[in-house]
Amino acid sequence: MTAFTVNLESAITLTDQQFYQLCRQNPDLKFERTAEGNLVIMSPTGGETGNRNGRLTQQLFNWSDNNESGIVFDSSTGFKLPNGADRSPDAAWVALERWQALTSEQQEQFVPLCPDFVVELMSPSDALSKAQEKMAEYLDNGLRLGWLINRKGRFVEIYRPNQPVERLENPTQLSGEAVLPDFNLKLSYIW
Repeated sequence: MTAFTVNLESAITLTDQQFYQLCRQNPDLKFERTAEGNLVIMSPTGGETGNRNGRLTQQLFNWSDNNESGIVFDSSTGFKLPNGADRSPDAAWVALERWQALTSEQQEQFVPLCPDFVVELMSPSDALSKAQEKMAEYLDNGLRLGWLINRKGRFVEIYRPNQPVERLENPTQLSGEAVLPDFNLKLSYIW
């Protein structure tokens, strides 16, 4: 997925509502916004990445349907992080009590919190350093568990608060640990 960053700093400052409207009026584009207010415009993914991301979210939704301890989100969901950035992880999960604490208006628009769990599935054109920066940003904003999956390199980086990043080479599955109890992502569908 090719991404372009537009520096709006000296030209315009988009309010949260204006950014939300920009996204709604351009449904064929995927936007994110950095904490500094720069606009990130991303192209749609290719078929391989889209299929693998669907398989990933399918497994997460199936687990959540049985577990019922939180809410799963796909890659089209925007999250307003505490640092002001607007991000859309490839898959995310929020604990039910945090979700239920939001107003219906907050639930309807970009979710004003950092997910408890995120997955970023790298496209072949994604830069590893940029993806790692995004994962670090999630951690800095309250993430409890995150997976950065690099299909091309066949490795996964696991992000946890106050711990060094763990890298697994060609794993067959990933554990949701204490954050997503009994969830195991089968990577045979992802590789």
